[in-house]
Amino acid sequence: MPARADSAWAEHALRALRQAGYRRGGARTAVVEALARHDCAVTAIELDDELRRRRPAVGRASVYRALEQLEQLGLVQRMEVTRGTAGYERVEPGGEHHHHAICRKCGRMVPFEDPKLERAIARLSEEISFEVTDHDVVLRGLCERCAD
Repeated sequence: MPARADSAWAEHALRALRQAGYRRGGARTAVVEALARHDCAVTAIELDDELRRRRPAVGRASVYRALEQLEQLGLVQRMEVTRGTAGYERVEPGGEHHHHAICRKCGRMVPFEDPKLERAIARLSEEISFEVTDHDVVLRGLCERCAD
């Protein structure tokens, strides 16, 4: 669900795009600003629906192109939400993140944080002598509504 806009992330993303040589286009800026209003992953179709109601409207191809550029620059993370549907979530410059539990039946996504899980990943990294630079944990199953 859209939340309070994260203007710091939007500024960071627009600056990174500019440094990578991308012009500040209306569609690209609209996608960045829309992503900044979401606290969790959002699909390209959801962004397209949101931006189509805007004036001037943003075309679907522009939404997908902007998401691809943002992903290539490490500003968003792409994740499979349901079969064949990807969600895009902003990557915070400070590394703050959360994980997801996704219902296989309805696609409902529940974000969660777990400090013990983060410590376990750090401990495992040491045990296997592997520098973990990023990670994403996705739990799949049935939400309480679909399990009934």
